[in-house]
Amino acid sequence: MKKIVILGSTGSIGTNTLDIVAKFPEQFRVIGLTAGTNDEKLEEQLRVFKPAAVALSDEAAAARLRDRCRDASVEILSGVDGVARVARLPESDLVMSAIVGGAGLVPTLTAIRAGKNVALANKEPMVMAGQLMQEEARKHGVRIFPVDSEHSAIFQSMEGHRREDIRRLILTASGGPLWELSRQQMQHVKPEQALRHPNWKMGAKITIDSATLMNKGLEVVEARWLFDIPPPQIEMLVHRESIIHSLVEYRDGSVIAQLGLPDMRTPISYAMNYPERMPLEPPPLDLAGIGTLTFYRPDHERFPCPRLGYEALRVGGTMSATLNAANEVAVAAYLQEDIGFLDIADVIRATMEAHAPRDVTTLEDALEADRWAREKAGTFVRARTRQRN
Repeated sequence: MKKIVILGSTGSIGTNTLDIVAKFPEQFRVIGLTAGTNDEKLEEQLRVFKPAAVALSDEAAAARLRDRCRDASVEILSGVDGVARVARLPESDLVMSAIVGGAGLVPTLTAIRAGKNVALANKEPMVMAGQLMQEEARKHGVRIFPVDSEHSAIFQSMEGHRREDIRRLILTASGGPLWELSRQQMQHVKPEQALRHPNWKMGAKITIDSATLMNKGLEVVEARWLFDIPPPQIEMLVHRESIIHSLVEYRDGSVIAQLGLPDMRTPISYAMNYPERMPLEPPPLDLAGIGTLTFYRPDHERFPCPRLGYEALRVGGTMSATLNAANEVAVAAYLQEDIGFLDIADVIRATMEAHAPRDVTTLEDALEADRWAREKAGTFVRARTRQRN
C-alpha cells in the first residue's frame, strides 16, 4: 500500500486525488494533508481519511480546527513550518504537491530533500527554481512526476524514447474563455466572465491564467526544467477542444500525442501509480462524435503573456521567479477588480523590466526574488488602480 501526503488537499487537485484514494482504498493510504485557510474542508477530509498529521498555513484556521477536533487522533500543525513537517513525514512514499502559487515551493523542496517522490501538480515551484529542484531531486535520488495535464501528456509521449531524438515539444492550450474576443473587448472583461472556462473546472487563479494564456508561459518554463529541453524546442498550439493534451515530435518526423477527455483524474492517477494505469472507467473518447479537432497558432498580440515566459527563460536566473510572483499579484488584483484584464500582462512586464536578475543557486535566491517582485508588482497595481479611479 502506498502512503501519500497531499499538499493543498482542499483545492481542485487535492480533492480529485482524494477521490482516487477513496475509490482504491486497498492501494493508497493518506497519512498527511495540508491546506491554507479552509479548516472546515480539511476537517471533513481528516475525519474521512484519518491521516496521522494535518497542517494549515493559517494559524487562526489551525486553532479553530484544533478546537473542533479534540476527539480526533490527529496531529494538527500550523504555519509554514507545520506544512513543511507534513511534507517530510518519514512514512510517506509519495507527496502530491498541489498548493497554488509560489507558496508551494518550500514544502515541495522540503519533500524532495527528505527523499520523497513528488507528484507535481503546481507549476510555480518549477518555474521559480526549476534547476535547483532538479539538482536536489538527483542528489536525493527521487522522481518528480508531472501532474499538469500538458506535462503529463509529454511525459507519457516520451516514454520509451531517447531525449536526444526529440525535435520539439508542443504544449496545447485551450485558449481559455476569451479566445474569440478582440483586445478592445478584453478591456471590459469582468472576472466572472474570465472565470467561465469552456472545458476545465479549476480554481480561480489557474482559470485566469488560462484566460490570459499565462498558464502557457509558466508551462514553457516548467517544461524546460522538467524535461531538460532547450526553450527553442518548446512550442505551443491552441487546441480548443482540449482532447490532445500535448505532443512530442521526433527527429524522424513521428509525432506522439496523448489524448483523452478533459479530466484531471487521468494525469493524477498516472503520477500516483506510475508506471501502472488505473481503471478509472471514464466515458470512452468518442472521436467520431467530436468530429473535428481544431488548431490555431498563438496570437501574441491579443495574448502577450506566453512570450513573457520565453523572455524569462532567455534572461535566466531569478527572472522566472519574478514572472511568477508578478503574475500572482496581478491576478489577485484583477479578481478583486482593482485592475483591468489587460493590465495583468502590463504589470508583469513592468515588474520584469524593473528586475535585475541573478543566479538561483539557493532556495533563498528564489524566495528573495519572489518577495521583491511581489512588492514591486504591488506598486504597479496601486498605480493602475489610481488611474482607474
